[in-house]
Amino acid sequence: FNSQHCGCILYEKGCLLAKHHDVLLEKIENGEIMTGRGLNQESSLARPGDTRWGSHLKTLLRILVMWEAIIDVLEIVKKDSVKPACTGGALGLIGKMESFDFVFIMHLMIELLGMTDILSRALQRKDHDIVEAMHLITDVKDSLHDLRENGWEPLLKKVKTFCEKNEIEVPDMDEEINIRGTSRRRKQNVTNMHYYHVEIFLVAIDAILTELNHRFSEISSELLVCMACFNPRNSFSNFNVDKLMRLAEIYAEDFDIGELTLLPNQLKSFVNRARRTQEFLGCSEHGKVAEIMVKTTMNTSYELVYRLIELTLILPVATASVERIFSAMSLIKTDLRSKMGDEWFNDLMICYNEKEIFRKIENEKIKKRFEEMKNRRMLMPKKLMIASSDE
Repeated sequence: FNSQHCGCILYEKGCLLAKHHDVLLEKIENGEIMTGRGLNQESSLARPGDTRWGSHLKTLLRILVMWEAIIDVLEIVKKDSVKPACTGGALGLIGKMESFDFVFIMHLMIELLGMTDILSRALQRKDHDIVEAMHLITDVKDSLHDLRENGWEPLLKKVKTFCEKNEIEVPDMDEEINIRGTSRRRKQNVTNMHYYHVEIFLVAIDAILTELNHRFSEISSELLVCMACFNPRNSFSNFNVDKLMRLAEIYAEDFDIGELTLLPNQLKSFVNRARRTQEFLGCSEHGKVAEIMVKTTMNTSYELVYRLIELTLILPVATASVERIFSAMSLIKTDLRSKMGDEWFNDLMICYNEKEIFRKIENEKIKKRFEEMKNRRMLMPKKLMIASSDE
């Protein structure tokens, strides 16, 4: 789970808000509205990213803070723009923004994305702390349940206050309206209160809770907590034989009854030796544990423990890092590069995803490596500039 999953759930109800951004972004791209860069970005609009839903929270907060300024700029665009499309777009955007629907959805999305933001950022870190992540998941679920039971009135009050301050008409909550998406001839009427409370507020929260429960079921949560017992930080301070035995029991096909009988003793012996082994000092990743075991031939002495560690390394296949790699694939292999071979594609992927490492390599070393790959008619010029990975 990461911020994208939460955003996707909200997108169905927040698509109105997203569509309204398009015209404003067009003004930004045309230079009619300056967004700023660097430190100036703190007092201007932030461009939302496609996959980083934390950036959408940032954008919504900026819109909330800069509401009057955005309306003023749009009025200037409407008045001074020479393009009819820009004039009409600005006029339509002002009308949409100054509607109760827009304000309500904006405040709801800020509330929901704000609750999941800490969890989203935690799950996107490279050094995952699984135990802390599980606590954050529980906190988010509790916050969402509390919002569902007790958050409606405060949210509605906040939205009404904002509308009154900015002279936006607030609909009569007891007035009956036709259900959105149905024909008027069917006369399926509900009140405004039912529409905003049930069809938007409760549906959005229930969708997020359902997704959280689906992705972090009781078995999945137990699995992650058991995996965390192999965390080598602080001399394997989280090591717990009972939980690791439970992890082995979950994967019964990989361990027979005899191996399960021997595993507890191997686990106790392994952790005692690991705490005495110099190579494990300062180790903080599961992958490094496996590498050190192979390096010190402990993988042969503690074969069952090594097998269990291999399972823990295979499980987290849907982390944020893996998702970023799949996103990078679509950026590298475009329609213009559709005939790219696997070897060349793999090399480009390595360079793209390991930017930080390649930035530290000097150009001279790259040229020397390239020259030594095969005999060439002439050496590369010494002053040849190689484009940086940023470009």
